[in-house]
This record gives sequence, structure tokens and C-alpha cells, in this order.
Amino acid sequence: MKSLYFFLLSLAKNKEKDYNEKYRLPYIIENDRGLKRRVIVQPEWRDFWREVYPSVIPGYHQNKKHWNTIILDGTIPVKEIKRMITESYDIVTDSPTKRIYEAVKKIPKGHVATYRQVAKMAGNEKMSRAVGNALHKNPDPDHIPCFRVVNAKGELAGAFAFGGEGEQAKRLEEDGVEVKNGKVDLKKFGINSN
Repeated sequence: MKSLYFFLLSLAKNKEKDYNEKYRLPYIIENDRGLKRRVIVQPEWRDFWREVYPSVIPGYHQNKKHWNTIILDGTIPVKEIKRMITESYDIVTDSPTKRIYEAVKKIPKGHVATYRQVAKMAGNEKMSRAVGNALHKNPDPDHIPCFRVVNAKGELAGAFAFGGEGEQAKRLEEDGVEVKNGKVDLKKFGINSN
């Protein structure tokens, strides 16, 4: 139980603050029956957790049926509680921007993708502009390599968001991608070129 306590405490300090401000959900409920934690679950997992652990009960929140309440009574292994909480965060924090960042992370070193390809990888090829907006606000350029994204003609961004003009070309060349006159040969370096 001690490691569960520290896990929940770390969530409260990190993720929970923004999550609870956005969704107005208490992360731990305390009443006369003890401590509980409410989680949202995928429909196919809702009943599974309830059948396996008697301490997982229906947790209807605002009349939404895909919620479980975990009674923190020590009968559920800590790793399973962590799994349920982590999966809940993944469900609630899913967004087009998050999917775009995850798609960009999949562009292999030495290759580029177009805005449309990234949009398609993120689930909707019609959101090319959203890709540009998300990459312009990239919160972690060291781990989300937005410099690997070019337009449909292979042209680089005129004034690259992180480092100014010329920075995208520099990063691509360091990555093994040839840049000629502000352009990349998509047949040679595009993600579908292999």
C-alpha cells in the first residue's frame, strides 16, 4: 500500500492538477467506506475489471456508464491499480494534437513526412493545417522532431519555429537528409520512399 500511496501522490502533484482543473473530477474520494479512485475505462474493459476484482464497482459519473470506482482497500495489486489509472489518463487526454505529436515521433531518422502524411498518421488526413499549428507550438522539440515535416512539394518552413530561418535545413542535414534550395526530394527521403 505504501508504493500505491506514493504513486497516487506523484499523480496528484503532476498530472492530476491539470486533469482535475479541466475535467472537474476528484482524483481520490474519501468517505465512510474508505478511499476510492474513479477511472474511465474502455467499454470492453469495464466489466472485466468488475468481475476480476470485487473492489472495482460501477462508478457512474455524470450519468456516463464507462466509469469504474476502485475501492483502495488493499485487495487489488498496486500494478493493476496503476494500469487502470494510466489507461484512464490516456483515454481522457487523447486529442488531435497529442496524436499529431505521436505521429511525428514515428518519422524515422533520415526521412521526412508531409503535413498531410502526418495528419493521416494521426487519424485524419484532412487536418493538415492542424498539423502545422500543433508543430508551431511543439512543447518538446528535442523529442518531437517537427523539423522532419515538410510541405507537399518537399519545401521547408520559411522561418522554422525553433531556431529561425535555416535551422530546419541544418537539422535535416544533421539527420542525413539532403536539402537543396530549401527543398527535400520526397522520392528519396519521404517516409514512403523505401
